[in-house]
This record gives sequence, C-alpha cells and structure tokens, in this order.
Amino acid sequence: MRSVTSAAAALALVPVALGSGSMAHQAIAAPAGSAVVREQVAPGVVYEAFTVPTSQGSARVYVVTADLEHPGVVANLLYPGAVAARKTVSRMGEEAGAAAAINGDFFDITEEQHPGVQATGAASGPSVLNGRPLKGAVPEGQRFGRTRPLGDTDEDVFGVGVDGRARMDRLVLHGHIRTPRSELALGGLNQYALPVDSIGAFTSQWGEVSRARAACGTDDDRAAPCTSDTYEVTIRHGRIATVSDAPGTGPIDPDTTVLLGREAGARALRGLAPGTPAAVDYRLASSSPVPFAFALGAYPLIRDHRLLPGLDDVTAEPRTAIGIGHGGHTLRLLSTDGRVGTSTGLTLGGLAGVLHSLGCAEASYLDGGGSATIATRAPATGRAVVRNNLHHDQERPVPNGIAIFSARR
Repeated sequence: MRSVTSAAAALALVPVALGSGSMAHQAIAAPAGSAVVREQVAPGVVYEAFTVPTSQGSARVYVVTADLEHPGVVANLLYPGAVAARKTVSRMGEEAGAAAAINGDFFDITEEQHPGVQATGAASGPSVLNGRPLKGAVPEGQRFGRTRPLGDTDEDVFGVGVDGRARMDRLVLHGHIRTPRSELALGGLNQYALPVDSIGAFTSQWGEVSRARAACGTDDDRAAPCTSDTYEVTIRHGRIATVSDAPGTGPIDPDTTVLLGREAGARALRGLAPGTPAAVDYRLASSSPVPFAFALGAYPLIRDHRLLPGLDDVTAEPRTAIGIGHGGHTLRLLSTDGRVGTSTGLTLGGLAGVLHSLGCAEASYLDGGGSATIATRAPATGRAVVRNNLHHDQERPVPNGIAIFSARR
C-alpha cells in the first residue's frame, strides 16, 4: 500500500494509520508543501518519506515507524555473524527476513595511520545479542566518527530489554581472569582497541580478523603507534593452552578464549604458564535491573523529551538515528540523504529537532555519512529495498544495525 499526501501547513500533523495499538496515536510532522510518501511495509510497520527545510537547504528524511505492542513486531540486532565483519544493511536484513533495517554503530573503517595493520570492521560501542554480551566499548579516544556532544561516551547504547521496551542506557564492562594465584581485571571484550596497560578477551564471536589492532593507539589518540609490548595466552577447557609474544589471527574455537595483554597487561599474562588453570567471567552492566535482549552503541540526542545541550548545528551530513516513544513501545528508525542530489543532510541539532517533532521522548544518533542506510522489505518479493540515496550509489558494508521483524501480510 502506497500513498502520497501533501502537508497543508507548516509542521502540520499527518495521521499515520497503523491500526490498533499505541502507534494509532502517533503522527508524522511535515512542513508546508512537503509530500509525505507512506507505505505499509508489514503489520505494525510503516515507512514514510518527506522533506524538511534547513538553514542549508532541504533535507530528505526517511522514517520507519514500528509498534512494538503490535502482535509479532519485534526489534533485534542486525549482525553479520562476527564482531570483526561487515555486510550491507540490505543483505543482512534480507538474510534475516527483516521488515525494515537501518545501519548501526560507528566502526573501525580504516587503519591508514597504522601501516600493515588490518582494519577490523568492528563497531566502537558495546553490543548485546540474544541477551548475552557480544563486545565492550573501545576507549574514548579510539572511537571513529566526529567529535561527540559533551556528555556522550562510547558506553552509550540503544536497545530493547527483555521486557520488550526500548531504552537508552550505558553498558560498562566488568570482568576478571582468575587463576589459583591471581585475579586480573578484564579491560576489554572483542574490541578493536584495548585500554593502555589492560587485558582483553576475544571469543569465537570475534571472527577471523587479526587481533593486532587491539594493541594500537592509546586511550586518548587513535592514531598513536602500536605497542610491541604484547602477550597473548589461549585458554582452552579451563587451562592455559598456548602463549605467544604477538597478537594472533584466525578463527577462535567456541571452547576457547584468547587473552591479549598490552604493556602492564602483557607483563601480568607472562606469569601464566601453559597448564595453569584459568577462568574468565564478564558482564555488561547497565543502570536498569532489566537486562537487554539486544543493544548496540548509539549516542544520545534527546532525553526526557528534551534536546541535549551542545548538539552541533553547523555541519550537515547524511544521518541515521533511532527514536523512542510511547514508553518504549514505539520506534522511529530514521535516515537522511546528503552529499548527493539536492538534499543537504542534517546537523545533529537538526536531526534531534526532527525526531522531537515526531514525538520521540528519547533519541540517539548512529553512524551516518556513507554508512547511512535504511531498507524495507518489498511485500511482493520479500527482497530488501534501500530507500535513501546512497553516497556514490554504493551501499557500504557495516558491522551491525537495527532490524524490525513482523509477520508478512
């Protein structure tokens, strides 16, 4: 079902007919003269596109609204099968059978500053898949993307709890390595960058990419040189199996955990000999007692219906964002054009303003620029269709995203 409606007045409310549930009371706000394209993608899931004016020109905006109270509608992490891997949003969404999907977190896209070191493709922030920790956040100075607004951290996330409610939160890694003679703090989990002097754990979910990047840069400078003071141990069946002076590469068996230490962390690991009993435990702690069913790195724009202070209002770019309404039961997946055609993109301040006008009480921004992608499932074919205009007409592979699932009509 497809329709085109012209908004009659500036920021006039255009009703969105979604049927029963909380979304029946939501509406898209569009400026005067803006045509709102609307399609029912699946029960409880609606796609819309419209244009908003900005100080730089006009920005084309694409929104998928999902009613998490509608029977059969759920959100989940879009995931290529490994932390250090990338696929396009349309491919991941189609393979998973998603009704709609957008790209997710910023990620390790290039290692030009570290010649000979392989870029991992891994995301910057924490993530949770099926209720289990997938990875932790890299140090602040190791994040990719533009300078974040004051107060944002790489531990900020968007996700949906096991109670079915979407929320923003922070996920902090807590973990230990225990042996008969020592207890060592765990400083990282499946991360492309480890804090200086720390020890990180890599599991089978990391993938096949070299772990060398984890020893490069510092907590404050992503481009700082790699340290040669490293040590790696492999734990298999509860004991130290192998040791090495250099980070390894290749797949990790499901019954195996690899520990990589840098600087002081490396020196601590050198005291563990093959055969030593060892165990690793970790968790991602949030401020809520409700565990996440899934989560990924996302950076706040709106809290408690209020735009956060300090949002950039100068630089317009293609953007991707996620908004929350109706007590965590309404999701707005949003992407914009920019860099191509006549659409200018949005500043972070402008992005927050659009999400606020759509009734979002909370909102976070995701990776934008050439990564910005929103796709929906074509009801007739089941194939994923990219809705926004892509930079250089190329869909960029990304490490994760947000998927919406619904029963087919």
